[in-house]
Amino acid sequence: MFIDVILPLPLNGLFTYSVPTEHVQKVKTGCRVAVPFGKNKTYVGIVARTHKEALPKGFNIKDILLVLDDTPILLGNQLKLWKWISEYYMSPIGEVYKAALPSGLKAEDGYKPKTETYIRLTPNFRNERSLHIAIDMLQRAAKQQSAFIDYLNLSGWAEGKPIEITRDELINQGHALPIISALQKRGLLEVYEKEVGRLNIYAEPHLERTKPLSDAQQDAYNNIQFSFLKKSVTLLHGVTSSGKTEIYIHLIRQAIEKKQQVLYLLPEIALTVQIMDRLRHVFGDRLGIYHSKYSDAERVEMWQKLLSADPYDVILGARSAVFLPFQHLGLVIVDEEHETSYKQQDPAPRYHARSAAIMLAQMYDAKVLLGTATPSIESYHNAKIGKYGLVELFQRYKGIELPEIQVVDIKDLQHRKMMNGPFSSLLLREVREALERGEQAILFQNRRGYAPMIECKQCGWVPHCQHCDVSLTLHRNLNKLTCHYCGYTYQVPTECPNCGCTQLQTRGYGTEKIEDQLHEILPEARIARMDLDTTRTRQAYERIIADFSAGRTNLLIGTQMISKGLDFDKVSVVGILNADTMLNYPDFRAYEHAFTMMAQVSGRAGRKGRRGLVVLQTKSPDLPIIQQVVRNDYSAFYKTLIAERQQFHYPPYYRLVYVYIKHKQEKMAESAGMEIGRILRQWFGARVLGPDKPAIAKVKSLAIRKLVLKCELGLNMADVRKYLALAQQQLLQDKRYVSLQIYFDVDPL
Repeated sequence: MFIDVILPLPLNGLFTYSVPTEHVQKVKTGCRVAVPFGKNKTYVGIVARTHKEALPKGFNIKDILLVLDDTPILLGNQLKLWKWISEYYMSPIGEVYKAALPSGLKAEDGYKPKTETYIRLTPNFRNERSLHIAIDMLQRAAKQQSAFIDYLNLSGWAEGKPIEITRDELINQGHALPIISALQKRGLLEVYEKEVGRLNIYAEPHLERTKPLSDAQQDAYNNIQFSFLKKSVTLLHGVTSSGKTEIYIHLIRQAIEKKQQVLYLLPEIALTVQIMDRLRHVFGDRLGIYHSKYSDAERVEMWQKLLSADPYDVILGARSAVFLPFQHLGLVIVDEEHETSYKQQDPAPRYHARSAAIMLAQMYDAKVLLGTATPSIESYHNAKIGKYGLVELFQRYKGIELPEIQVVDIKDLQHRKMMNGPFSSLLLREVREALERGEQAILFQNRRGYAPMIECKQCGWVPHCQHCDVSLTLHRNLNKLTCHYCGYTYQVPTECPNCGCTQLQTRGYGTEKIEDQLHEILPEARIARMDLDTTRTRQAYERIIADFSAGRTNLLIGTQMISKGLDFDKVSVVGILNADTMLNYPDFRAYEHAFTMMAQVSGRAGRKGRRGLVVLQTKSPDLPIIQQVVRNDYSAFYKTLIAERQQFHYPPYYRLVYVYIKHKQEKMAESAGMEIGRILRQWFGARVLGPDKPAIAKVKSLAIRKLVLKCELGLNMADVRKYLALAQQQLLQDKRYVSLQIYFDVDPL
């Protein structure tokens, strides 16, 4: 018997091994096996196929070493999803394996169950007479006697109803570990280890806590149900604060009643904090949470829970939750479906979780609901042409009005010297008045750190990263210059190395600098900052959001994290400090991302009780996109953009594949880019653009070249991928390019 195995290596294809007779009965598709690889390496592989096919003569095949599972840890549909992601995104299946499985499942001894130390009476002292003898024995050891009596009370032996207790419980009564150890030596107590789960155990489900829907929500809910009769994917286009989450809860409840599982995807870990509380309130211990901020051991236990006879009904998670082993998936909700965070960038596989979720649902014959206030152009187009169902909800919950948006021309104000740093007088006045009324405000600046760069006042020198083609960001709290591409840090210079000038000035504003200036301008404000620097742990996310929700802070400064569906009842003012940083980006999606960001941030204002205000600061107030944001006119925005996309051959009318070339030597990257461009043009002609230097042409000491392949929808993408792989193979056979990196980004964002 032979098996084809997936190994956690960036290599294409499967690896065949023979199965010794003693392991034949245990080996199944989806099980883990320990296998030799190379001269002296051992890896944990996943069985993708078992067979008895004859192998070519002279084929040297190795035996597996061990079968690690009695039952598969990877179900059939998960394996199908791995294969689809590998083929569609042109990534070795070993890369998919590395991304999909928690680390503890990728090593023979990687996962250790969590245990706690319990204590109990030794067998000789488990009756009333012997207990009295024990207490008498301890007459001259008062501390030991006190600890022993406390143990009897805690464990229920005093009442004759014994229960298990941990050693820590007795220690918490004020008894030191040496005292407990002394009782062990006397033969009165013994310790034992007991496996305990890391997963949180919540309260019982309370489906009756599901809130009734408003008339508008009920109509949307009914229309979704009707759409699901005809379409497997439906787009729910609902304005901010229209109550989409409550509709999701009703759909989840219905799925659970049908004995189906639900996958609820969110783009950012920060969002899970608020949504988790709402879902837990209704679904209790039927809810599981899965994302990268959880420890690896917790993720292993989640995986095992879903494979058990009593899996979670609802999984709330970020991108990687699509890989979990569902047994009876019935509904997938992709909330904030427009979000770019759903696309994995580095490392491979560069998959889009929305697309992967749709494919996963297809494998289970499950339904998919895409929800957003600002649909991605591709999803809205698919709904408009009838590929997806479309349900619209344009009424905010409880009739709250959309916020008023006031546009401020900061170019004019800067010319007249009427700006206070990055703040207009209108913005500062509105924020101050909101805080005085006991309300809250949010300020959006999509740059972290103190300043994007520092510059010599005399000669204009700007410090750059030694390893990347970017200027360094000043982080004043750390007193470091940091590269946001490779993470390398540098000391802040005291003088310019070019001219010796000691006058080094900051340029631009990051969230850290905004926070510093607001402390001076609004000393009474209780300020919090939410960006990558302040939210590196799960607890940090939860603390910032909890403090703002409870009113312990009243002014929140943040990057795009704050734009993503967070609900705060008392926010009445939102400030967008500089819309131009989003608009002036060299990318065909820049306007789509900018509109989405501005509309989503604006939606945080005026949640309950009063209409909110958004102060939108820009140097280009007359741009059509600014007026479309002011009117919340997604339809006009879509019509403008879709016409441009069609004219210039961009998605959704064309499929894109980016080809990246990386090499330590600039000349090698350049020549390899020219060579692969020549090969690809033989097959694809004018559909190939480049090679060009990208905006950031060096990262981590590797020079980068990029080619763009534009494929009209009629092209067979399987053939396209085949030719791309052939070109890659052809180039790498050239000895000059032995250390070259070539990879593909399919459907890039």
